[in-house]
Amino acid sequence: MSKRKPTLNRRQNWRIKKIQDERAGRAARREKKSLEQLDANSLGPEFEGLVIAHYGVQLDVEYIGEPNNPYRCNLRANLPALVTGDRVVWRAGKEQSGVVVAHLPRTSELARPDPRGQLRPVAANIDYIVLVIAPVPKPHGNLIDRYLVAAEAVGIEPIILLNKTDLFNGANEIAMKEDLLNVYRDIGYQVLEASTVTHQGLNTLKTLLNDHTSVFVGQSGVGKSSLLNCLMPGINVKVGALSENIGKGTHTTTAAHLFHMPDGGMLIDSPGIREFGLWHMKASEVIHGFREFHPFIGHCRFRDCRHEQEPGCAIRTAKITPRRMASWRHIVKSLQKER
Repeated sequence: MSKRKPTLNRRQNWRIKKIQDERAGRAARREKKSLEQLDANSLGPEFEGLVIAHYGVQLDVEYIGEPNNPYRCNLRANLPALVTGDRVVWRAGKEQSGVVVAHLPRTSELARPDPRGQLRPVAANIDYIVLVIAPVPKPHGNLIDRYLVAAEAVGIEPIILLNKTDLFNGANEIAMKEDLLNVYRDIGYQVLEASTVTHQGLNTLKTLLNDHTSVFVGQSGVGKSSLLNCLMPGINVKVGALSENIGKGTHTTTAAHLFHMPDGGMLIDSPGIREFGLWHMKASEVIHGFREFHPFIGHCRFRDCRHEQEPGCAIRTAKITPRRMASWRHIVKSLQKER
């Protein structure tokens, strides 16, 4: 269950704003100094580039079509916040430095709310959101559904990837796994299974991701970094161990980073997320994140139907699995607490 967010008083809000303003001022002064130095070095012509990593006020940018040769870049004033996967116009300087001068339109954007409820972009221009789950930490249907709601809200196709299949032992565990996954297969989601130990399913995953830009999301400890190391040998992403006390993963990725796959396609590794907050959404928006509800939305007898005990409710009479119905209700009821 999500922890309730503490309420801040006026003085605490003032102190937070003061600290943020001071940090922004220091960043602006550093940016101005860096830009003056770069301008003095006579920047090159403008080219389109790809943001492959983001570090505070600086970005790593590559020439389009020239992977693995990043330039550490500053941003011109008045540009919006940029994220990994963004396409930009930039000018190269000396010693692998440069300046981003323009931001090109995004085809898609993955965002999540920060602790203050503000939506912040995480990655851009994505074709697939690959939700990685594993036997440990144990995958709960409600957590999976929260990721799917977030993916549906931004219009990016989600793929469910069950990793570490080598850890399933015995008929009961395999049956429980199939029961969980079949719920999502039956409503039209792509569900894959993989193991970095036995290499099961890795070729299927590579084929699907080739020529696309995808982002890995999921709890810490589900093996996202291990998958990246198998899909792209040689990148040596740091792999974290599970906590013996709580069975959850330790965070090994601190910033979203884009990697190029050998046969085409790009993968973005995002910081591990134990929970995916939805407190920025309304209940009427959450219901659209449940794909099998779509044919029945708007067909209830009453326009203000809450889909609980009202007569003529199209949602309640639809053939929706009890687990997904219970998950939707749980998410809706949790929104106020999360806010």
